[in-house]
Amino acid sequence: MKRTYILSGVCSHSVHFEIDENRIVSGISFTGGCNGNLKAVSALCDGMEASEIISRLKGIRCGFKSTSCPDQFSRILQEVLDEGKDRE
Repeated sequence: MKRTYILSGVCSHSVHFEIDENRIVSGISFTGGCNGNLKAVSALCDGMEASEIISRLKGIRCGFKSTSCPDQFSRILQEVLDEGKDRE
């Protein structure tokens, strides 16, 4: 299922990705933000299970901000997993 989420408190405006029934994340792309760094995050996370991405990215900060684009992505993935638990 394709998803798009708006980010807040970071330079990137949004993140787009797909997540399948096995919780594998693919097709990750960010709009705005640090282009090279976010392409790297996308490439490194492509094909990973959502909980693994969350454990690797959760809590990463950008400079003096309390969050980052990768941290925001991990929060979104956690929300997606939590939504799935509600449906089970």
